[in-house]
Amino acid sequence: MRKMTGGFMRRVVSLALCLFLSFGCAPKKEDLNTITIWHWMTDRQKALEELAALYEQQTGVKVKIDLYAPSDAYSQRIVASAQSRVLPDIYGILDKKEIFASFIQSGFVADLTEEFQKENGAWERMLFPKALDVNRFPEGNIYGVKAGIYGVPLDVTNIQMLYNKKLFQKAGIKEAPGTFQEFIEAGQALKRVGIAGLVSGFGEMWLIDCFASNYAFNIMGEEKVMATYRGEVPYTDPDWVKVFGVFKELREKGVLADGVVTKPNKYAEQDFALGRAAFAFNGSWGVNVYGDMNPGLEYGAMLPPPVNPNLPMRIWGGAGSSLVVNNSSPRKDKATAFLKWLTQKKQQAFLARETRNLPSNRDALDSISPILSEFAGVMDFTTHPTIWPYNENALVTEKIDKGIQSIIIGEKTPEEVAREVQQIKERELKKAKQ
Repeated sequence: MRKMTGGFMRRVVSLALCLFLSFGCAPKKEDLNTITIWHWMTDRQKALEELAALYEQQTGVKVKIDLYAPSDAYSQRIVASAQSRVLPDIYGILDKKEIFASFIQSGFVADLTEEFQKENGAWERMLFPKALDVNRFPEGNIYGVKAGIYGVPLDVTNIQMLYNKKLFQKAGIKEAPGTFQEFIEAGQALKRVGIAGLVSGFGEMWLIDCFASNYAFNIMGEEKVMATYRGEVPYTDPDWVKVFGVFKELREKGVLADGVVTKPNKYAEQDFALGRAAFAFNGSWGVNVYGDMNPGLEYGAMLPPPVNPNLPMRIWGGAGSSLVVNNSSPRKDKATAFLKWLTQKKQQAFLARETRNLPSNRDALDSISPILSEFAGVMDFTTHPTIWPYNENALVTEKIDKGIQSIIIGEKTPEEVAREVQQIKERELKKAKQ
């Protein structure tokens, strides 16, 4: 037998390695016909999967719907995937506008403005403007992002007051209150017959923040609120004391349900659904919750009753959930086409029926329930921190919310809270200048 020399062995190994690299470890051909979506919306998974199957039938493009819940875990996954540059074709950014802007500036989000403006802006015109505003960066925005639309709203939402019609009848209340004074009087009438007034998840500070900013906008107007955030108006201003005074009056007049200051919103939703309180401060998503808990509940929606009749009541609202397209995806055009299809009237009507959420497409409103129509009817009154030109420092906001909780339980006065908030504001302004 011929002896195998070292050179011969090297040639054999080299040949084997070449074959291995050519066949065994050859990169897989990328599937350009499958779009992947990551989302967090447990109540929409089944409906989205059905729509994905329909889209594949119609176009031949496969859509893979991946659910990652809860939302906190989902957000962590998105951040980690962005750092590793392994984001899917379509995903959502569940964070403040500043973070949204950083994703755009890092090249993770596609600019969809051109698509929205095709055919004389047909896609843009079919959607609620307030929902698009959450995904829009205007000219001269403080984040330095190129002006444009960077996300697609799947549905819309807003937060209002809800009232139980049967409990109103028991208390002799004939119609929903139209002013803050009428609201106080309604709460007292309910109390006289043993019915709790307003319930909300004020144990979750974001709901206190929402309620307080509604009244801040109504009492002093948006510009003065923004001037406060910029540090030009102090929180000791009489208008801010008046905002804090709203909570004092609600407590003193017995309008608030017991334990509201520590109550998580899911328990507040139970209280309203089961008729344990006549008013609730909650979002349009509550329609889904109340329908599951008490299908026979008779209730209506109303704007929080204004203190100042000369300024509008602005409520938090806009896009309930939005998705963006990965700017680096080789399937970017197909991903955009799917989102465009998903927001058409027929698909939006299906989502609204299946999930009991407000559609982002205005033409699909005829498919929603009467109570959802009441929410949809005030979308023009919505605003949201994500579209404001300025936001308050997080520590100042926390001090406001905790201060309001202390007013509700009678520990502090509006004036005391105003002074304490202003102290934190001045401290943070000083730190920002250093």
